[in-house]
Amino acid sequence: MRIDIISGVPELLESPLNQSIIKRAREDRIVEILIHNLRDYSRDKHKRIDDYAFGGEAGMVLSIEPVDLAISALRTERNYDEIIYTSPDGELFNQQSANELSVKDNLLILCGHYKGVDQRIRDHLITREISIGEYVLTGGELAAAIMVDCIVRLIPGVLSDETSALMDSYQDGMLASPVYTRPADYKGWKVPEILLSGNAAEIEKWKLEESIRRTRELRPDLFNKLL
Repeated sequence: MRIDIISGVPELLESPLNQSIIKRAREDRIVEILIHNLRDYSRDKHKRIDDYAFGGEAGMVLSIEPVDLAISALRTERNYDEIIYTSPDGELFNQQSANELSVKDNLLILCGHYKGVDQRIRDHLITREISIGEYVLTGGELAAAIMVDCIVRLIPGVLSDETSALMDSYQDGMLASPVYTRPADYKGWKVPEILLSGNAAEIEKWKLEESIRRTRELRPDLFNKLL
């Protein structure tokens, strides 16, 4: 997989996408992630990428020209399965979104910034708008980093134990069951006996029951969707 990210503040992406699992995936050439500085595509002598909004709207707006030039240049090199804009009013990103995007070959992410982007970018250049939550960030870089992290860990070969990703919370619409490790008894706080029993069938039954219980108690909104 290759993921291209266009940002006016690329420095915000360098650190989170060069650590831990993502770093190893890049080093192992399982995924290729390229970050493009939007200012490199600005024709303004000061490399500006924003301007005032028509109609007197407060805040600056990401200009259409540098975005169009950046996307057009990248599209001459490859076809993208999705050109995504990180937007607070896009579809809500969830585990199912990550699963779907993880099987794509080429993704392009445009990081929103300032007040927003010129609407013509959204109308003519973007294929999908995604939000990571019902709140507003200074820019879309953090949203892009979150999406990339969630997507990349699902690609075969990225995790040493590939079944781990399949057992994460939300994969089956429920929260995961509790997990424990050694020691089995710490300050009198004990691991449930069933997990030490070695009875695989009963352990799986316990995990399912705990998953249902936690979802019902902690995320009744998810639980109601299961009914």
